[in-house]
Amino acid sequence: MHALLALAPRFASPVRMLRRLALALLFCLASTAASAQEFIAVPDLISDEDFYRLVACAAPPGGTCAKPFIRWPVTRRADLRIGIADVAPSFPSYKLDLIDRAIDAAIAEINATGADVHLTRVYEGEVDIPLYLVPTPQGARITGTSIAELDGSEMAIARVALRSRGGTILSAAIAISQDIRRREIASVVLEELVQALGLPTDIYSPAYRPSIFSEIDNATVWLRGQDAAALRRHYPRR
Repeated sequence: MHALLALAPRFASPVRMLRRLALALLFCLASTAASAQEFIAVPDLISDEDFYRLVACAAPPGGTCAKPFIRWPVTRRADLRIGIADVAPSFPSYKLDLIDRAIDAAIAEINATGADVHLTRVYEGEVDIPLYLVPTPQGARITGTSIAELDGSEMAIARVALRSRGGTILSAAIAISQDIRRREIASVVLEELVQALGLPTDIYSPAYRPSIFSEIDNATVWLRGQDAAALRRHYPRR
């Protein structure tokens, strides 16, 4: 999907003007502190190039990267194994069932993009991207996963931790809070798996509500347009 810029009317309403001013201010603040944030705000749709750089290296449109580009090594990306590593006793069973189905759906979406990376669902043995279903409420600190990059970090609905050296991802892990709402599960699981592939930065803009990288909504359950294009560019076919 190519970015389309909407033309402003000759006379904008005061409400619309205030909204644009707020978005522009947020864009400026996020752009100057991209390295400290998990999202970057943009006032409207942006080009494919800017979109890819934003989600891959936290670069504001036209700006420089705040994070390194990281990818799974070629030797592992043909068969990345995904599975649930641990489930807290208090984790609701109906949410576990929904997450179980969401993992399969997310894997199918990612594998269908045409990117040079392939995910496989496993139920035992070695796992490349394990999911931990934790009792940690939102705003609390994650404990009990034995993953140094997860334990001690603040919990949102879900969190992905990536360990890398240079431009190579060495390991990844995902924690999902038992506070997650039923309607968010499919979208959140897909988003976290995509981020675990090395596209860790979200985008804040009403124009990008349909994106899996949207910081505003957790509703998208597919990879289309710029989302799929970004993954293909990150893992181009050799």
